[in-house]
Amino acid sequence: MTSAGQLPDVFAGRPKRADARRNYESLIVAARETFAENGAAASLEEVARRAGVGIGTLYRNFPSRRELFEAVYVEEVRALSQSAAELADLPPGDALVAWLRRFVGYVATKRALAEELLHDSEFFRSCRTEIYRAGEPMMRRAQAAGAVRGDISFDDVVRLVSGLTMAQFPEPDQRDRVLGVALDGLRPPPRPR
Repeated sequence: MTSAGQLPDVFAGRPKRADARRNYESLIVAARETFAENGAAASLEEVARRAGVGIGTLYRNFPSRRELFEAVYVEEVRALSQSAAELADLPPGDALVAWLRRFVGYVATKRALAEELLHDSEFFRSCRTEIYRAGEPMMRRAQAAGAVRGDISFDDVVRLVSGLTMAQFPEPDQRDRVLGVALDGLRPPPRPR
């Protein structure tokens, strides 16, 4: 089991040899893309094909579909969390907005995988804790800098952005425009004259 704030170690069995590690990483990338495009019911044969490996290699690395889902999900959480540090040199408001835009991409993968995993499991709780650990300090810095309203919480923002990702948009540009409108709502209201 994991303690609060520690991501599950789904990578403990990651191969050590360079060629096997490359196959493993290719499978993670291919699975992320396939699940994002086709949902959790996507063919594992398609994942293997995209990764350039045989189905036997997929099953050697991930004996069950659930293990593959968990590995992809944790990789997405890690990448999202690490991106907070990558954005630290930006002004606080810009950093938060850039991170929230990345969060939207993460939520698309999450939707595809979440239907296969138990939502209130220890696994999900630890991943959610990691996301909040990365995002809340960015939010506090943006609020301290006056770039974000002080009367909202990080949880409010996560729910706002997550809600937007549930809508179906006929074109990706429309989703970006709607997200931009929502992010504009994070700014403090103008001060009365």
